[in-house]
Amino acid sequence: MTTHAPVSAPADELAERPGTKLAGGQIGTSDLVFFVVAAAAPLTVLAGVAPFAIGVGGPGTPLGYLMSGVLLALFAAGFTAMSRYVRNAGAFYAYVARGLGRTLGVATAYVAVVAYNLITPGVAAAFGYFGANYLNDRAGTDIPWWVLAGICIAATGVLGWLRVTLSAKVLGVALVLEVLSLLLMEFGILKDRGGDALDLGSFNPETLTHGGIAGMFVLVIGAFTGFEATAIYAEEARDPQRTVPRATFIAIGFLAVFYAAGVWLVMGAYGTDESVALAQAANGPDLTFNAAGAHVGTWLADSMEVLIIVSAFASALAFHNAAARYLYALGREGLLPRSLGRVSQKHGSPSGAVVAQSVFNVLLVGVGVVLAADPYAEVFLWSNSVGVLGVMAMQALAALAVWAFFRRDRRGLSAFRVVWAPLVSCAGLVVLTVLAVVHFDLLTGKTGVVNAVLLVPLPVIAVAGAAVALRIRRRDPERYARLTEVDVERD
Repeated sequence: MTTHAPVSAPADELAERPGTKLAGGQIGTSDLVFFVVAAAAPLTVLAGVAPFAIGVGGPGTPLGYLMSGVLLALFAAGFTAMSRYVRNAGAFYAYVARGLGRTLGVATAYVAVVAYNLITPGVAAAFGYFGANYLNDRAGTDIPWWVLAGICIAATGVLGWLRVTLSAKVLGVALVLEVLSLLLMEFGILKDRGGDALDLGSFNPETLTHGGIAGMFVLVIGAFTGFEATAIYAEEARDPQRTVPRATFIAIGFLAVFYAAGVWLVMGAYGTDESVALAQAANGPDLTFNAAGAHVGTWLADSMEVLIIVSAFASALAFHNAAARYLYALGREGLLPRSLGRVSQKHGSPSGAVVAQSVFNVLLVGVGVVLAADPYAEVFLWSNSVGVLGVMAMQALAALAVWAFFRRDRRGLSAFRVVWAPLVSCAGLVVLTVLAVVHFDLLTGKTGVVNAVLLVPLPVIAVAGAAVALRIRRRDPERYARLTEVDVERD
């Protein structure tokens, strides 16, 4: 537990003294839901990604979102069961290490650091892109995208340094605004179109025979990225045995239903076949905005253009917090510089990791500026494609780790929850990960050498992580045996 500065110390002399433990008992169920749903960025998904998914996947796209939600609910059944016994800010790292061995766990930890740390600056670049386009179009300014991306990075860094509950409040406000705007659009579509907007044929399994269905699932599963972060906050949660599982299932259920219903009604605004044709046309990316404008009013479409900027900021903040906690967990274990394991005494936040993550954000965005890269098509899509692929691979590995952890002792839990659900979800996630590699061009918007280069870092960093673990085992077996043993139950 952290200690406080002496009462006699003047307020302006209170220092952020390094500690080693995050502030516990801070986060409730609603806070966790805000973190993970805001990371998924519902408005960005339905306005920015869903039209592309409709164009690729055709009439069965709403069913694709529901099926992805079911698969991830199966994953969550085992994932949350293991959260009762392993509470560590490096969630995937700790789960894989306990289930499949510490060497593979460390390899996973390094992949997690790369994946989450790439997503954050990419989303900050998207914030800069959306914000600059909006301001420059509406106000006639000429603000570079990287200026706004820098503001986003600075703001997420400050909020990440402060007490975690403040971030949860900011994310909660942003999420409510996103959801309300989309609900208004959906009600407008239903008011104008009535039953004609509700084509039940979209949920007919036969729609999954569409030629682009594999690519559609690659786009759809990425829309849920971030829900697994509930376990990352287990050390800071109130009553984690209840909070983490409850928040995980609420988040997955909400996202699956909200995405499926939103995509279904956007398609219903035009008619299923017409919506697919429009999504494949030049103005396809505007499918959701046009539906909002046509069935509610241009004021809603304009408001959604502002809220997509808010959505990007909320997502950047959520992933920044998740990335910082992975850096913290590995710094605490000595797998990365131990300065990353420092905790702010005043706020109980992973201060060393927050600073490092913010610096990395600046560096990656700076590289984009120097190379004159497109902030959306290159900085955002490329970094997030690698990050999402890494998260998917870790989910598959974590599902297998859950099965292995409970293989000899189910600890009173049902076979469905700790045997069949993890194995089925592992198989499904492996298939989707392979599809993501095969259809990587759908995520990056590029083909050929660019994709090959982007696919290299994840296996390379995994091998490097395994090499680090093996070196520790050879040189210091006692330290190797203690890896992942730092958790709430043992503190």
